[in-house]
Amino acid sequence: MAEALADVLWFIDGTEDDQMDQDDAVKVTEGVAHVISTLPHDQRRELIQLVEAMAAAEPDPARRAFLEEFPENFGLTDDES
Repeated sequence: MAEALADVLWFIDGTEDDQMDQDDAVKVTEGVAHVISTLPHDQRRELIQLVEAMAAAEPDPARRAFLEEFPENFGLTDDES
């Protein structure tokens, strides 16, 4: 599930204005960030670990950077201490 979520968000992140309405793209990514931010701490931590493992195994530098920034960009680290 984490991989599918990352794939969808990676696709949206990489779309051009003529491929997808940018207002819709923002709505989707903000919606995902909101849902992720409501996950219990243990589920957030697990998702971070999954995304970190995906980033470590990713051969594409641009996608790896996207995955490395994913926890912060989608609100997973807001409450981390």
